[in-house]
Amino acid sequence: METIQREISKFIKDELSRIYPVITITGPRQSGKTTLVKQLFPEKPYVNLERLDEREFASADPLRFLKQFPEGVILDEVQQVPDLLSYIQAIVDEEKIKAKFILTGSQNFALMNTISQSLAGRTAVVHLLPFSLSEIVAHYKIHPSLEDLLYKGFYPRIYDEKANARIILSDYIQTYLEKDLRDWSRIQDLNLFRKFIKMCAARIGQVLNTKNIADDLGVSHVTIKKWINLLELSFIVYLLPPFSANINKQLVKSPKLYFYDVGLASQLLGIERPEQLVTHSMRGSLFENLVIIEFLKYRFNSGKQANLYFYKDKSKEVDLIYKDAEELSAIEIKSSNRIKDEYFNALDYFEKLFPREVSGRKYLAYAGDKAQDRSRACIANYYEIVDRVNKA
Repeated sequence: METIQREISKFIKDELSRIYPVITITGPRQSGKTTLVKQLFPEKPYVNLERLDEREFASADPLRFLKQFPEGVILDEVQQVPDLLSYIQAIVDEEKIKAKFILTGSQNFALMNTISQSLAGRTAVVHLLPFSLSEIVAHYKIHPSLEDLLYKGFYPRIYDEKANARIILSDYIQTYLEKDLRDWSRIQDLNLFRKFIKMCAARIGQVLNTKNIADDLGVSHVTIKKWINLLELSFIVYLLPPFSANINKQLVKSPKLYFYDVGLASQLLGIERPEQLVTHSMRGSLFENLVIIEFLKYRFNSGKQANLYFYKDKSKEVDLIYKDAEELSAIEIKSSNRIKDEYFNALDYFEKLFPREVSGRKYLAYAGDKAQDRSRACIANYYEIVDRVNKA
């Protein structure tokens, strides 16, 4: 099968390759990082540092290891040997060759000291998430139903191999969420950690309250904060920050919790068939998750910062605030295929608070088919909403 052209490819090849000696690509496991770098840099040798023999060589003699690759190399899962980064720094400072080293990692080590200390100013860090809706449509020429998308999610393997989503996602949970994360963070009680992850899935779209989770699990508040951070660094959960412009002291200050892949969340919720999502109590939350992460994918694939927020005060709540320079777009997300007047109330309220910044940029993302431009908001379905907002 022909390799899918990922939307982030143009930004990496046309922009970053001309500027930086090191390009670092992070993202969840199985999001397609290895396939992408091999496609973009076919001339470079490839080394997987999860292989024990390669990892031992790189750890024991990093300089000799790197000298094998005078023209550069792709180093997959480079967080396995973080000491390599200091040696890479010395090489690129001396040679000043663009795009010599291509690094990937499934932990968001852009936030770790090793990157900031060793490769500051020498590498661009980009995030590759699982397929976007537009990538699936463009490559596979299909329009999966909403229930299929919520159930399957977007991991490439499910689409490339036409694999059983339940089996793939169950394996992902067992081999990565439960084993790798446990080993990495020395979690002692696997059953408790498994329960914690499932509790996170049940709280999608809610303002994060670590104290409540700690109380429900019978562990300390500190432990829950540590575990949330672990899931965030590993691209499992995404924390959407609240929007604030110092206009109201009653604004919520904690983030909302979402999953980077909605299919993984559905699996954790125990959903076994797409049909169950027609009436499931979490349908609305999962739909909201899907739409928000599609906006995040668009931003990352364009080489931009997230710049996504939600708004909530004691009076009203807007699901998504999209910030582009000084402009704000307010977006309500509803899993219904019908449109109700009440859906626009929070959008009108937010525009009154920020009339200059919003200036009519109000949107409703819903599960229906018809796109409409109404006086109170632009209406688009979940396949089209990202394009509508970005082409406004």
